[in-house]
Amino acid sequence: MVDQIFFPNPVQPGRSERPQPQKPTAGQTENSTFAKVLDQKLPSQGVKFSQHAQERLKARNISFSANDIASLEGAVNSVAQKGGKESLVMMGDAALVVSIKNRTVVTALDKAQMQGNVFTNIDSAVIL
Repeated sequence: MVDQIFFPNPVQPGRSERPQPQKPTAGQTENSTFAKVLDQKLPSQGVKFSQHAQERLKARNISFSANDIASLEGAVNSVAQKGGKESLVMMGDAALVVSIKNRTVVTALDKAQMQGNVFTNIDSAVIL
């Protein structure tokens, strides 16, 4: 029996085995990531309201104008860019807990329900 060790890629003197970083091609930047490029290419989605949030809005007589919805979408986009996942959005007399990843309002409270309430499982807050 002959003892031999085989190396799949033998190191050759004078050659660097380190891969050289590729330079960005046209249209790319060094800081671009797949997620950023995908976000730029896909049309922006609107904010949705979960069934639970819709029921809370109706029961608490909370309504939003088109401008309010546009402000909410802007807030969700801003939090998403900063890496937030679950956010509290304060809009006038309403507080909304929003899943940023799903772009969905999870629940809604009016001013009376906000008093003394503790908001958990959020990583950001926006006051509009």
